[in-house]
Amino acid sequence: IQIFQQLTGINAIMFYAPVLFKTLGFKSDASLYSSAITGAVNVLSTVVSIYFVDRAGRRVLLLEAGVQMFLSQIVITVVLGIKLKDDVNNLGHGLGILVLVFVCSFVASFAWSWGPLGWLIPSEIFALDARSAGQSVAVFFNMLFTFIIAQAFLSMLCHMKFAIFLFFAIWVFAMTLFTLFLIPETKGVPIEE
Repeated sequence: IQIFQQLTGINAIMFYAPVLFKTLGFKSDASLYSSAITGAVNVLSTVVSIYFVDRAGRRVLLLEAGVQMFLSQIVITVVLGIKLKDDVNNLGHGLGILVLVFVCSFVASFAWSWGPLGWLIPSEIFALDARSAGQSVAVFFNMLFTFIIAQAFLSMLCHMKFAIFLFFAIWVFAMTLFTLFLIPETKGVPIEE
């Protein structure tokens, strides 16, 4: 779960949002505003998770967000693939706003699902006698993959260009299938069980 959380591409987007939006044709101030917007969407959408996690359940949030994140990244991939060329990196105002909207859609769905639930579900599924050791391993893999993605993203962006979003979309598809078939629902299950 922690590895998948990082393979959504969220840290790549959040770490490099100003660089990403500047590459998309936004001016330097606009790229900082875009980064602030995605950060605000992230915070506000986490509140959605707080409200719905015990009402709708963990799996419902993960599955809905998996579909939304996948579609958002596919739209971003298609728009960037059609519009951006090696010699011109300007989407124009309309398409730039469209990409920003789908980036915000991706960030929102992550923030009400894999963001907080990536921490909640592991804390619930380990047996009591192994919970602290299990959480330690989960945190280790989260930090390891945060480091790997942070180190690799700029190089991947330079080589893969718009296909970087397709790379992350494939992982989102895989983790949605993982959720569908392997993650148990823990809503309403006492922590001792």
